[in-house]
Amino acid sequence: MFRFGALRAPQARRQLCLVVLLAGALFSPLGALAKGSNGPAGTVARAELPPEAQVTEVAIRSGGPFNYSKDGAVFGNRERRLPAEARGYYREYTVPTPGAQDRGARRIVCGGHKPTVPDTCYYTADHYSSFRRIVQ
Repeated sequence: MFRFGALRAPQARRQLCLVVLLAGALFSPLGALAKGSNGPAGTVARAELPPEAQVTEVAIRSGGPFNYSKDGAVFGNRERRLPAEARGYYREYTVPTPGAQDRGARRIVCGGHKPTVPDTCYYTADHYSSFRRIVQ
C-alpha cells in the first residue's frame, strides 16, 4: 500500500489529486463515454442550442460559408464518444464563442455521406468531452 506520509506535502497533494481525478473518471458517466460504451449522453433540441450553434447548423446544411479553415474537416472520433463509423463519416464545425480569441471549445459534429444532408449531428460545448445529439 502507498503511504502519502512518505512524501513531502506538495508531492502528497499531487498524488492525492491524481487518485481522485482517476477515480472520478472511472466511475463517472463521462468515464464510461471515454471507453465508448454509452455513446452520446442525451439530446438537445435545435431551438435550445446557443444562437451561434443554430447559425452554424444552418450553414452546414447550406454548404457554408464557414469562418474557420478547419470547418468541414474529418472528425476522427478517436475517443470513441460517438457511435463507431468508418473514417470520413464525421465532420466537425466550429461554433463561435463570444469573446474567445481562438476557435473556442464549442463544435457541431455531423455524420453522413453528404455534408449538407447529414444523417445526424451532435453538439459539444466542451471540446469533445461530451456530446448531445441534435434533434428537431
